[in-house]
Amino acid sequence: MSSPVFERLSTLAEPTRARMLRVLAVHELAVGELARVLQTSQPTVSRHLKQLDAGGWVLRRKVGTATCYRVDPSSLEPEAAALWEVVRAPLDEDARDPASLYAEDLRRLDGVLAERSADSEELFRRLGGRWDEVRQELFGEACLLPALLALLPPGLTIADLGCGTGAMLPLLAPVAAQVVGVDREEAMLEVARARVQGLDNVTLLRGRLDDLPIPSEGVDLAVCALVLHHVRELGPVLAEARRVLRPGGRLVVLDMGEHDREDYRQTMGHQHLGFSREQVAALAAAAGLSLATWRLLPPDPRAHGPGLFVAVLARP
Repeated sequence: MSSPVFERLSTLAEPTRARMLRVLAVHELAVGELARVLQTSQPTVSRHLKQLDAGGWVLRRKVGTATCYRVDPSSLEPEAAALWEVVRAPLDEDARDPASLYAEDLRRLDGVLAERSADSEELFRRLGGRWDEVRQELFGEACLLPALLALLPPGLTIADLGCGTGAMLPLLAPVAAQVVGVDREEAMLEVARARVQGLDNVTLLRGRLDDLPIPSEGVDLAVCALVLHHVRELGPVLAEARRVLRPGGRLVVLDMGEHDREDYRQTMGHQHLGFSREQVAALAAAAGLSLATWRLLPPDPRAHGPGLFVAVLARP
């Protein structure tokens, strides 16, 4: 007869189960919440939980129609508790790297718990708890970004660098004097042309980010959204952005924070596995720009990609 230690080692040798235990040691979660934290399907979570439950690794309790799970080391058998501490220690160490999968798990956990907290403040005490849902039913969410963009001063010339299919252009057009969208791919620009039809202050240009078809000091503000991780050599791109910005101009960069999803290089053609604040600051300085703002964006528990940041680079 095999020793229970081998069954326990087999259970903890599966990375997904180890991640689940580590998250559940922080907070009790339902199956759907745990699936959002780990960015995997509910059937996959349920399958692993069944094995963890059978091995005595998790505690469960019913909350209405849902079942919630947690890890309580004090409830584990002594040998299991000791083994879990051996496994957990290096995971906690890895989580100190903000680009690691384990750190991202904890950020997504915060997002899931924040959503739960918002839901529980319910019934405002009746309508209050439903207010977001009511507002979305009435107005949708498309009004939020245009409302914020209206804070921009009037009369700006704005460039969307790597505009792709032009999703940002109709949002920028109402608050700018002129909007210029630049992309290398004609297929992308075709879609963008259809999207901006009738917007007289929008111009689309085909060109490379390291050789922009824009005059020097021709724009007040530039946007580069989810583009830089596709670019191998970033120095020439940021130098070009500086060239086209007027003195005092700003480049707004939206991109992924550091992560360790190496498969993105093959499956999605990414040249960089996100960026740290230090990397962006160094790249900006080398191009004659300064990092004015850096902010990690709150993770969306429904999103499947790495967390995002927004940075503002200023031309002196």
